[in-house]
Amino acid sequence: MSYLTKHEFVILDISSKNCLSWILDVEIYLEAMALGDTIKDVNKASSHNQAKSIIFIPHLLHEELKTEYLTLKDPLVLWKKLKERYKYHKSIILPKVRYD
Repeated sequence: MSYLTKHEFVILDISSKNCLSWILDVEIYLEAMALGDTIKDVNKASSHNQAKSIIFIPHLLHEELKTEYLTLKDPLVLWKKLKERYKYHKSIILPKVRYD
């Protein structure tokens, strides 16, 4: 995965300080790599693309998060679990950021 070293990605912090920017970065990158369908509900991605995504996403997680989600093999399931874990950011922090 040499293409990972070409890009500067911030690791998703366990404290979730960088959650919103991390989600945006990952969504944009997956779209750019034609892997965006792998994390959408209407998922028509090939198994090959799903494998690429499930290899890529954990590289951007804090070690404790990697360990917690180690057994997941579907990028959509991993994506949903991460969004569920940090969902309060959207409802609390995002409006504050927009206001500021």
